[in-house]
Amino acid sequence: MFLSQLDQGQKELLYHLAYSVVVSDGEFSAEEELSMMDMRREMALPEDLEPHYLEVKGLEKKFLSHRSRIIAIIALTHLGYVDGAFEIEEKSYLYELCQVFNISNELFARINNWVRRLVALHEEATNFL
Repeated sequence: MFLSQLDQGQKELLYHLAYSVVVSDGEFSAEEELSMMDMRREMALPEDLEPHYLEVKGLEKKFLSHRSRIIAIIALTHLGYVDGAFEIEEKSYLYELCQVFNISNELFARINNWVRRLVALHEEATNFL
C-alpha cells in the first residue's frame, strides 16, 4: 500500500522481514507465498531475490524514519492475516520488531485494529464479485 515510499534497501529488508513473519509459525501457506510474490512485484524487487529469516536487532538503523517503520509494520501485520490466522508467533515477531522500532504496544494495537478492518473490507468487496 505504501511500499513505494521505502528506499530500495528498505524494500529488500522488508521482503526478508515478510518471510520472517510468515515462517515464524512454522508454516508457509500458499496464500502467504502469493502475498509475498505480490509484495515483491509491488516493490519491483528482482524475481531471483531469495528471502531469508532476518533478526530484528539493528533494523532501526535501516528504517530511520517513523514513517518507514510504520509502513513496514502495516505491511507485515497485513501479511500476518493473509492465511486467515494471525498466529501468536507472527505477533511475537512483530512485537519484537515494534520494540526495536520504538513503536508502543498501544500504537501497534491501533495498527492491528486498522489492518483487521481493512482485511474485512477486502473480504466484503471480494464477496461482491
